[in-house]
Amino acid sequence: MKVLVIGGGGREHAIIKKIKENKSVDKIIAIPGNGGIAKDAECIDIKATDIEKIKEYVKNESIDYAVVAPDDPLVLGLVDELSEMGIPCFGPRANAAIIEGSKVFSKNLMKKYGIPTAEYEVFDDMESALAYLETAPIPTVIKADGLALGKGVIIAETREDAKNAVVEMMQNKKFGKSGENVVIEEFLTGPEVSVLSFTDGKTVVPMISSMDHKRAMDNDEGLNTGGMGTIAPNPYYTKAIADECMKTIFEPTIEAMNKEGRTFKGCLYFGLMLTPKGPKVIEYNCRFGDPETQVVLPLLESDLLTIMQATTDGTLADTEVKFSDKNAACVIMASAGYPQSYEKGFEMTISDEVSDNVFVAGASLKDGKLLTNGGRVLGVTSVEDTLEKAIEKSYEKVAKIHFDNEYYRKDIGARALKALED
Repeated sequence: MKVLVIGGGGREHAIIKKIKENKSVDKIIAIPGNGGIAKDAECIDIKATDIEKIKEYVKNESIDYAVVAPDDPLVLGLVDELSEMGIPCFGPRANAAIIEGSKVFSKNLMKKYGIPTAEYEVFDDMESALAYLETAPIPTVIKADGLALGKGVIIAETREDAKNAVVEMMQNKKFGKSGENVVIEEFLTGPEVSVLSFTDGKTVVPMISSMDHKRAMDNDEGLNTGGMGTIAPNPYYTKAIADECMKTIFEPTIEAMNKEGRTFKGCLYFGLMLTPKGPKVIEYNCRFGDPETQVVLPLLESDLLTIMQATTDGTLADTEVKFSDKNAACVIMASAGYPQSYEKGFEMTISDEVSDNVFVAGASLKDGKLLTNGGRVLGVTSVEDTLEKAIEKSYEKVAKIHFDNEYYRKDIGARALKALED
């Protein structure tokens, strides 16, 4: 069996390593992949968003199944295009991927169907948005409508910060067309939880919960990033809360999308805030999260490819989805300066004894050497009986991986450990 995986980051490396466990898989092709993924798949240098070139490439390949992992090609309709060519795919079609592709769409969907979320207003002109901010409660949250590499959300602590964020998005086009419309919403408080879920449009099966660490520096300081580390399961996410989320958020979202004629198949990510008034949706993603995937998939005991095919075929209700009761921790090793400017091209040394569950995100291969080629370079994951041990093991692995200009947070999982003590 020949499997195509679209994407080239740590998330895709985690997906590829898990798919490799399926004995029927003879070959995995990654577009574009990266220097580290090249150990586990054949990498083809085509951009994940170049739909026409991808179509041209697969015409000559007998692809049995395709996994479209990143948000951009999903929103651009790559699943639609590959499906038209007769290639079964994991991932939503474009009309369902809009749940991440447009914050305005997702907020209006939640409002229409009574799915709990923050109060909000939508603006398509800057003057109205700025006028609203004169009296809006502070702190507030400013969101660009479209995709922005996970960086289109600003938590504004002051009125001036809020106004600057609106000007940056709407006038200065910081996120291009993604900022033509903005959502200004209520600032929620409480622990954050990420819950990825498999769905075939009828059945929804949540995966193990996780906790992301978005800020660049220790103690949750510094700029927002794509994620500096994760742990799973999230200690704040109890069985009672999980049951409540299934009833008030997960199933209603799948039903809402069906009623809108936008049946969602693939991985639907629920970004939740456990507020004093109950769980609320902060955001939806139309795909596996990054780096949440790097802690969730190592805990999956069932066969990933079989589950993915079930989401495509509509047979998820009859498919085993089983997770380990162990704990996982992932530390992201980044280039110093990320998420702003950083140098790249430094050689990496990864000890063979720690290469298991090390997921390469930003690397190129040159003359047989693995070189840094991104802001987030590696995800270093460990699975152990306790969270404390998983964190300890991941940092032990980090100490055996080296490249110039390396940077990582030293406190991944600290908040979760404190929650377990309380």
